[in-house]
Amino acid sequence: MSNPATATIAAIASAPGAAGVGVIRVSGPDARAIARTLLGRTPKPRSAHFANFKDAHGEVIDQGLLLYFPAPASYTGEHVLELQGHGSPVLLDGLLRRVCELGARLARPGEFTERAFLNGKMDLAQAEAVADLIAARSQASARAALRSMEGVFSRKVDELLQALIILRVHIEAAIDFPEEEIDFLADPAITLQLDALREGLRELLLEAQRGVRLNDGLRVAIIGRPNAGKSSLLNALAGHDRAIVTDIAGTTRDVLREHVSLDGIALELADTAGLRDTDDPVEREGVRRAHHELTRADVALLVTDTDHADTDLALFANVEASVERMVVVNKIDLVGATSHAQMRDGHFWLWLSVRNGDGLDTLRQHLKQLATAGAGEGAFSARRRHVVALEQVAGHLERTAHVLAATRAGELAAEELRHAQHALGEITGTYTSDDLLGAIFGSFCIGK
Repeated sequence: MSNPATATIAAIASAPGAAGVGVIRVSGPDARAIARTLLGRTPKPRSAHFANFKDAHGEVIDQGLLLYFPAPASYTGEHVLELQGHGSPVLLDGLLRRVCELGARLARPGEFTERAFLNGKMDLAQAEAVADLIAARSQASARAALRSMEGVFSRKVDELLQALIILRVHIEAAIDFPEEEIDFLADPAITLQLDALREGLRELLLEAQRGVRLNDGLRVAIIGRPNAGKSSLLNALAGHDRAIVTDIAGTTRDVLREHVSLDGIALELADTAGLRDTDDPVEREGVRRAHHELTRADVALLVTDTDHADTDLALFANVEASVERMVVVNKIDLVGATSHAQMRDGHFWLWLSVRNGDGLDTLRQHLKQLATAGAGEGAFSARRRHVVALEQVAGHLERTAHVLAATRAGELAAEELRHAQHALGEITGTYTSDDLLGAIFGSFCIGK
């Protein structure tokens, strides 16, 4: 049984002093019949027709343009009808009601793009890029989302997938001839294939991680001892008093998040509780949450001062190796120092004063550079689920290499590769569950 036609208000665009334009789109097998009823004749494909849109009693609801796109040459791959009228919500509501009377129903969030995916017009990563493009908060993230929508990310995933399938075929072929005296699994070609696959995956994972930062913004966890100036730094970067600042140690008990835009670059700042041993159960919970915040951060920004800079480096002990580390030496105004920056032991160090603002511009510039790293030609948007999937693939390939090197157990290696293929397929939708599709497309805006 085919899907019924679905309809939605796709867009309302208005200019200052203008009435605006409203758009209603219909997708499904009944779209052509609905178009014929509203126009009074069969519409010519991909042509604009002026029409009086009438209700069931022949009264004019609105006047506007009607466009019809027959399947499969449409966004969804189905018959699509587009009605362009005046932007009044009252008129649009009346026209939408009429369309539903003629056999359509209201679309779910993201259903148009979901139908495009199900009809093979785009894969899952491209479909997600549609939502990312709409939600882009900077030119860099918009360009990256557009590249993903055009299939840049998907092609890279498919190249890895094809290489993985070839390797899997070789290993399973070796399993099929156990009686042969030749140990096919010891063939250096298999090792070379696996090494090349792992290197390609490593590069794609790095690109995807940069794509997530471009898409979601840079996540910065501000950590340090109590009274180091973490909350004051958050307020300075946010441009207003978001966090409570006092001289009392332990004022910040919970994680306080603030979204900041630096010249169009999105940052998520997280002010955390001061890291120290304490008997206060509330403060101890705040410290636990601070440590948890570091597990989701892209950058760990340690706030310290000149007296504790070296000893406070121990607070980086539980930070993942993939997390960028920065050291901000605050309160330089108290020791008569001037702001400066340098790289030390692979970390970016910056001496500044939150109180008088000396060095804050340097900090903002460095955060922008981190957020846009890799945003050049060829960068694409990605989501955290893509990164998780690629990390799962990396784990399966690592176990494959171990099995081949240690036991030559071809069945175990083939099983690991099967799981790796499944994880890669989830990115583009080769393997998907209904729950995953529901979660993805349910997050789309109405009209897409």
